[in-house]
Order: sequence, then structure tokens, then C-alpha cells
Amino acid sequence: MAQINLEGNPIHTLGDLPAIHEKAPDFLLTQVDLTDVSLKNYKGKILLMNIFPSLDTDVCATSVRRFNEMASKMNNTRVLCISRDLPFAHKRFCTTEGITHVISLSELRNNDFGVRYGVRIVDGPMAGLFARSIVIIDTNGDVVYTQLVPEITDEPNYEATLKALETMNK
Repeated sequence: MAQINLEGNPIHTLGDLPAIHEKAPDFLLTQVDLTDVSLKNYKGKILLMNIFPSLDTDVCATSVRRFNEMASKMNNTRVLCISRDLPFAHKRFCTTEGITHVISLSELRNNDFGVRYGVRIVDGPMAGLFARSIVIIDTNGDVVYTQLVPEITDEPNYEATLKALETMNK
């Protein structure tokens, strides 16, 4: 169980992010076209997972916009924007915002993602949603970088995320 904060008040996740150098847990998530994808769909690609509570918050929306910009310049990398928002909300947001370089995914049909990645919030007003976090998975399916944002109302550390990606591409 990890502790994060919501406007300075402690809240908790049900577990911890996957450990560095371990195989990434598999997942089943739903795309905006209502098809399901798993880790196997991205074999041989670097994955940057932008995990967040909801597109309906300013910070989450900002992170998706920012990662969309970053994704347009990345080679062999897929940016997955993951929340519990319905695929319809993801599609509406991406269409309205002109988001075209990230893959929006929902935990629609299977509730294992939040458990396997340790990001489901278990208490406080955001219980049930995901904690803001970043997970990078290399082309072998190993976790190489994680970031659990300590204050859920803060944006992720984009610079540290980019640095982790740059070290993989050297």
C-alpha cells in the first residue's frame, strides 16, 4: 500500500507500482473503438503509461495534452493514457482536443489493471480511481521506470520521464 496525498490529505493505493526490472503485469484495457488490448499488442515497443484519475480534471487533461505533444517525437514508443473513464469519454476528449499521438485506454471490462499495477485508490473521495503515475516498459516487457506522483493534484515529472526514455534510446 502506497500513500499519496489529495490536497495535502493522505490517501492510499491498494498496492505499489510494479518493481523496476520485473516483467510488467499483463492487462486487458479497452480502446475508444471498444476493442480490447493487452500487453501482447505492444510487443517490441517501448510503452510509456500515463495513468491518471479522470480526464474530467484539469491536471489529467493537461497531462494527456502534454504527453500527446511528447509522443509525436518518440520513436518505437507508444504512449498509453489510462484511466477508469469510459472509452466514450476518452474519444470525446481526444476528438475535442485534437489528441492523435497517444492511445487512450479504459479499465472498462476488466478491473485487474488497477490491482496489478497497484494504482487503485482505496480511501478518500477518489476511492476507486487510479493514482497519478507513470510506468515505462521496455521492448522486452520489463518495467524500467516508475513514478507515483505524491500529490494527486500535481502533474507528473515530465522531465524525469523524458530522461528515462532517453537513456533507453541510447
